Amino acid sequence: MGRVALVTGGTRGIGEAICVKLKLKGYTVVANYGGNDQAAEAFTERTGIPALKFDVSDFDAVKTAVEQIEQDFGAVEILVNNAGITRDGTLHRMNFENWDAVIQTNLASCFNTSRAVIEGMRERSFGRIVNVGSVNGQAGQYGQVNYAAAKSGIHGFTKALAQEGAAKGITVNAVAPGYVDTDMVRAVPADVLEKIIGTIPVGRLGRPEDIARTVEFLVSDNADFITGSTISVNGGQHMY
Repeated sequence: MGRVALVTGGTRGIGEAICVKLKLKGYTVVANYGGNDQAAEAFTERTGIPALKFDVSDFDAVKTAVEQIEQDFGAVEILVNNAGITRDGTLHRMNFENWDAVIQTNLASCFNTSRAVIEGMRERSFGRIVNVGSVNGQAGQYGQVNYAAAKSGIHGFTKALAQEGAAKGITVNAVAPGYVDTDMVRAVPADVLEKIIGTIPVGRLGRPEDIARTVEFLVSDNADFITGSTISVNGGQHMY
């Protein structure tokens, strides 16, 4: 068995592509999911990858789940924080519940999961953490103050934790996808989606595999001199 990798939000879209890519590369992969049991069961049947249900925004639930994973599969040496939700709306119409849900699920979850694995990584002098940010955390987006704040927070979290882990053989990086062809993006009205694609220099939406290939490189031994970086995978939509 290869190194154990935990991928949050791993049963659909970008998360599924990451799980499949890592499994093909020989890692022992465990996918987390939050609510859709039917999709998780179909994912496991399709890929042979176990899916474990727990709430990434719940610190104690994460701690318990990671302990169970390590008991069943071995120490978690690779963590991919991919779980995320949207609750879009302009600030003057946004209620606290929609703000808090996105911050807790998208950002606080990175603390919860990283905290659960970091001590073991430090003891073993090896670890790979990859956090999935967003182009909208880099550039902002109308109607997404909660989502943009959470994703931007991920980018800062990544840089700070990278400094803490560097001397212990732990790399921490972020991937910032642009608009990727997933269920979330397909829900955008066709005319709006057409305008979005018009702002992407390569002229297409991203594919989940584009993100998965980037994550696979960052968790590999070959990426041991890359830490604290945010890699934009957005077709040139936003450059800085």
